[in-house]
Amino acid sequence: MKNRILELIKLSATNDSAYNSLESIFSLHEQLQYATNIKQVADDIFTWLNKEFKIDNMVFSLFDINKNTKEEILTKGEEFYLDDDFSHFFIINTHTSLNATLSFSVSSKVHHKIIEDKYPMIEAAFFQVSPIVQSAILKKNYIESSSLDSVTNVYNRNYLIENLTTHLRLSNNKQNEIYFLMIGIDHFKAVIDEFDYDIADKVLIELAKVIHSNINEFDMVGRLNGDEFLVSILNHTSEYQVEQLAKKIISDFAEVAILVNEERKQYLKKTICIGFEIYKLNSDITITECIKNADIALYEAKNKGRSQLFKFSELSAEDTIDLF
Repeated sequence: MKNRILELIKLSATNDSAYNSLESIFSLHEQLQYATNIKQVADDIFTWLNKEFKIDNMVFSLFDINKNTKEEILTKGEEFYLDDDFSHFFIINTHTSLNATLSFSVSSKVHHKIIEDKYPMIEAAFFQVSPIVQSAILKKNYIESSSLDSVTNVYNRNYLIENLTTHLRLSNNKQNEIYFLMIGIDHFKAVIDEFDYDIADKVLIELAKVIHSNINEFDMVGRLNGDEFLVSILNHTSEYQVEQLAKKIISDFAEVAILVNEERKQYLKKTICIGFEIYKLNSDITITECIKNADIALYEAKNKGRSQLFKFSELSAEDTIDLF
C-alpha cells in the first residue's frame, strides 16, 4: 500500500483527480489526529467513506492474530455479509498483534464499479492513517490493562471510584443520587474448595454477564475483590426501580447453569445476595462511606440466607454488624 500513496504523489503533479485524492487523504489524516480513542477513529473513517464514496454501512473490528479473536469496535448501517458480491474488506496493518479490519457493502453495480476504480485511493488512505490507528489501539490496551479486572473485564475498584468522582464533577450537580448495589456470591469459597479456580472464574464471568444484561450503558460495574461486584446506577430513576432491578439480577443469576464437567454433563447453579445503599449529593456521607454501607448491607443480606436483598436504610439496632 506504500506504493499506492507514492503513485498518487507522482500523479498529483499533472492529474487533478490524483491531487484531489491526496488532499482528501491528508484531510482524513488530520481529522484522525484529534480522535481520543479507537471508536472515534473508526467513526471518523466511516464519516470519510460516507462523504467520499457514499458508503452508508461499515464494520470496524480489531483482529487479534495471536488469539485468533475479533472485537467489533463500531458498526454502522444495515447488516451485510462478506461473501456478497457488493461487499469489500480491508486490513489496516498496525504492525502489532492487533490489526484493524474494515468492511462495507455498496448499493449497486454502478456503486461497486466506482469503489473498484477508487481502490488505490482507499488503500493509500488506510496506509497513511495506520500509525494513528496503531496509536489508538495501544492506548486502548493500556487503559484496559490498568482499569479492567483481568477475569471479568469489568472495572477494578480504583478506576470505578475515579470515574464516579469524575462523573459527579462533570454532571454540574444534575446528578442528585447514585444507587449502589454491592453483589456477592453465596458460599463462593465452596466453589473453589469443591472444584477449582477455573470454575470459580466461570462463575464470576457469568455473574458479570447477568449484571451487564440488566443495566444500561450509563451504569458502571466494578469487581472489588473476590466474589464482590459493585454496581453504580447513574441514570435518573427511582429507588423502587433500582430495587426491582436488583431483584431481577438475583433471579436471573439463579437460573444460570455453569458447565463444570463436560464429560458428565455436570452443571453448577449459584445464588447471590445484594446490599443496597444510596449516595445523595451534598450529604455528609462520602462515596467511599456509601460503598462501605453497601458492603455492610450485603453482609446483612447474606446473614438472612440465599438470594436476599438488603437495604442499608433498613438496618436496625438488632442487626449484628461484625465484619471482622
